[in-house]
Amino acid sequence: MSSISLALLILGLMLALMAVRVPIAGAMFFAGAVGYALQAGWAPLASFLNTQAYARFASYDLSVIPLFILMGNFATQGGISKALFEFASAVTGRFRGGLAMGAVLASAGFGAICGSSVATAATITSVALPELKRQGYSNGFSTGTLAAGGTLGILIPPSVPLVIYAILAEQNISKLFAAAFLPGLIAMCGYLVAIAVYVRLRPEHAPARSSAFTGVSAGLLVGIAPIAIVFVVVFGGIYGGLFTPTEGAAVGAASTFIAALLRGELTRQKLRHCFYSTAEATAMIFLIFLGADLMNGALALTQVPVQLAAVVSTWGLGPFWVVAAILLFYVLLGAVMDELSMLLLTIPIFFPMIMAMDFGMPKESVAIWFGIMVLMTVSFGLLAPPVGLNVYVVNGMAKGVPIQDSYRGVMPFLVTDTVRMLVLLVFPGISLWLVSFMG
Repeated sequence: MSSISLALLILGLMLALMAVRVPIAGAMFFAGAVGYALQAGWAPLASFLNTQAYARFASYDLSVIPLFILMGNFATQGGISKALFEFASAVTGRFRGGLAMGAVLASAGFGAICGSSVATAATITSVALPELKRQGYSNGFSTGTLAAGGTLGILIPPSVPLVIYAILAEQNISKLFAAAFLPGLIAMCGYLVAIAVYVRLRPEHAPARSSAFTGVSAGLLVGIAPIAIVFVVVFGGIYGGLFTPTEGAAVGAASTFIAALLRGELTRQKLRHCFYSTAEATAMIFLIFLGADLMNGALALTQVPVQLAAVVSTWGLGPFWVVAAILLFYVLLGAVMDELSMLLLTIPIFFPMIMAMDFGMPKESVAIWFGIMVLMTVSFGLLAPPVGLNVYVVNGMAKGVPIQDSYRGVMPFLVTDTVRMLVLLVFPGISLWLVSFMG
């Protein structure tokens, strides 16, 4: 059997298992094990499994993932999301579509202490959706806005997918977080513009102005103070050199825990839920790590990644066109896989190819910029049909809303996502501007 046939067999087996609803980690693991055994035999496979699990999970850098997830859970269960939404709505409530804009701003603020897109979408939806419905916003526009706002949970640091990319590509987490700030803010502003334009073109989907949250009060400012303090402490400490990103995640989790306690909403039951939810999410991510390691090991034995890089080099395409093609592939892959699985499966294949090309920039800058481009594309896949994980999550919480309405609701935001990705692709300096100030 040729190497190409083996690679197709491995990938086909994985997709077939996913189609019959085998968990992604299990599908990757089984397909990788079969592919590895067919090429190297069962004894080398057993040896690989004997050492790979410890080699992967003994990494100190991986501890940042459960800490950021725990930080987000404390924020969710501590009622911080409600304070964010009330403040953001007070700021934007006087505009047409202001309540939807407030939901986007609240998602951005929550994303700054969460790191998960799905968690951000679900948390802000639980607070904002009832108010959006009460104020007369259409169902599709409401769910589309909340699904799009949820992507800011990974676009604005901290970002769990960005941490995973940093580990896979062996890049500096702090620099990747810095690179993501400006694109994340551009994404937020793009969503606000999309809302402003849409409600003027289709005024029947939103009231003229909100009848609630008419002004910013001292109480609202006090409500968001803990969030601002946590953000400044964590990222000020990281970029001020006081602690590493992993230590910063620990400080952030502890600070968010204290903030949640001071709000008086973190009961014993909610605290237990925080730890259970963190353990469940971490176990899922780490199992995908293990499955992806075995899958990538099997693909590496086929030499297909090397052959693919050689074939691409013979096409005569410019480096930026190659990146554009890879990003388009990510959009298509997002129809069948979640963001973590995509990164773990593809970065070991695509990253060496990108690093071998000449973009006219230092290699570290190329690695950071490519990571931001991948992150932007992954967020696009969280909204785009036929899957769009964020759309499914928000739609599942909006009882009685047809999924087709939610997909129509995200279309204006996908337009801004497309424009943003093209701008960041053509102008890498936007992503690298803040990084240039770091040593």
